[in-house]
Amino acid sequence: MTTRTILFDSPFLLGFDHTRALIDRAARAAADSYPPYNVEQTGEHSVRITLAVAGFGPDDLTVTIEGRQLTIAGKREDAAGKGDQAFLHRGIAGRGFVRSFVLADGMEVDQARLEHGLLHVDLSRPEDLPTVRRIPITTG
Repeated sequence: MTTRTILFDSPFLLGFDHTRALIDRAARAAADSYPPYNVEQTGEHSVRITLAVAGFGPDDLTVTIEGRQLTIAGKREDAAGKGDQAFLHRGIAGRGFVRSFVLADGMEVDQARLEHGLLHVDLSRPEDLPTVRRIPITTG
């Protein structure tokens, strides 16, 4: 049993099963090293994820959001008629990939741009919401 499991099993943390699953998913995704990527703070409320995707075109890449998970996938179709190519060295990886990121509440994808073999995905979060909110009490 890990510390993380003990933390989320506390009776004071109700409804965090989904959060535990997101953390586990993020840990598994971090173990994969292809394609290499950077995460850069570009402003007070914005970040940019940059993936090195040399050899992939815009039609080979997909960027999707499902719930709070951002998924970037690349799949290159085998080039038809290029079977006669003879590589003396093939160092540019062209294998497919799926790279996932768990987003905080309120994070939005602003744009995805492919430029010079790099895929830039810009994200932002609107101004912070109030941290304290008073809940009205009704009588029955």
